[in-house]
Amino acid sequence: MVIITLQRDKCIGCNYCVEFAPAQFQMSKKDGKTVLLKSTDNKGFHTLKSPDHTIFEACELAEKACPVHIISVKET
Repeated sequence: MVIITLQRDKCIGCNYCVEFAPAQFQMSKKDGKTVLLKSTDNKGFHTLKSPDHTIFEACELAEKACPVHIISVKET
């Protein structure tokens, strides 16, 4: 299981996550912040739990590239 968490409120709209993992992240045209696709929102923390381990590497690159460190990626 791959668990991705995004603290969307702190997003600065740099677009790095979309560049590294476009299948999981998309920029909102409404406010210019990233959206974690197919995630659930819990008080500003957007979480995606996926059984697809092939997304781990791309999401990990997005996590490392994020200048405000609001992306967390774990593999269980």
